[in-house]
Amino acid sequence: MRPEHEDKSPFGRGFVTACVVVSAVLLCGALLLVSALTSDDDHQAAAQTAPTAPPAASAAPDSQPAATGEGNCGPPGGDQTIPTKPPTADAWDVSRRVVVPRSSATGPARTDPDGFRHCFAHSPTGAVFAAYNVVAAFADQEQALATIRKLMVPGPDTEALTRAQSESEPSGSAASQVAGFRVLDAGGDRATIMLALPVESAYMSITLTMRWYDGDWRLQSPPPGGAVGAPYSQHRDLSDFVPWSGV
Repeated sequence: MRPEHEDKSPFGRGFVTACVVVSAVLLCGALLLVSALTSDDDHQAAAQTAPTAPPAASAAPDSQPAATGEGNCGPPGGDQTIPTKPPTADAWDVSRRVVVPRSSATGPARTDPDGFRHCFAHSPTGAVFAAYNVVAAFADQEQALATIRKLMVPGPDTEALTRAQSESEPSGSAASQVAGFRVLDAGGDRATIMLALPVESAYMSITLTMRWYDGDWRLQSPPPGGAVGAPYSQHRDLSDFVPWSGV
């Protein structure tokens, strides 16, 4: 699937503007361009040390901790087939103003007092459930720092994101709902999930890399200067996705 770039986009400026607004809503707190929150000198230093190849294949051994398949606070892994149809959900709950799925067979098995939902099945479907809950996790900007620590895979990139977030000010915004998903790849301890978010009369997509770490699905941080959720694309409809939403 080829992204529809702005210079060739059939969408009007209103759509592009709306995409920016939704991106800001979804990517509040941790989901921001790290370079926008750091000084020029810090950015240049990070660029010199950042890997030039895709993070999944070229990251240095100590840049991200290895996933630990041991332990699982959620349901059993179950079916390892990549979902191409809407998964079965027991119910849809409102979490931090975002409607997210819940299943006794897939998770989340736990919800913290602050509303953070975690403990998903070690399967591609579990990664999809977890990805939907990523959107909800960052909907509350007041808890962005706590969310980063709970949700993201520990490592230097996450530490940099935490420092950047601690210097930013939360701002009020509307929550974004998820309309559908597409599993780009999945296997073992890693899954890449594309989510569709409604914008005006069309959709924009974000891409989340989920890693199995310490018995649960976590969100992988971008390298310095990158943005979580990138690349972003525009879509006329949900033909490239599995439509799945509680609203």
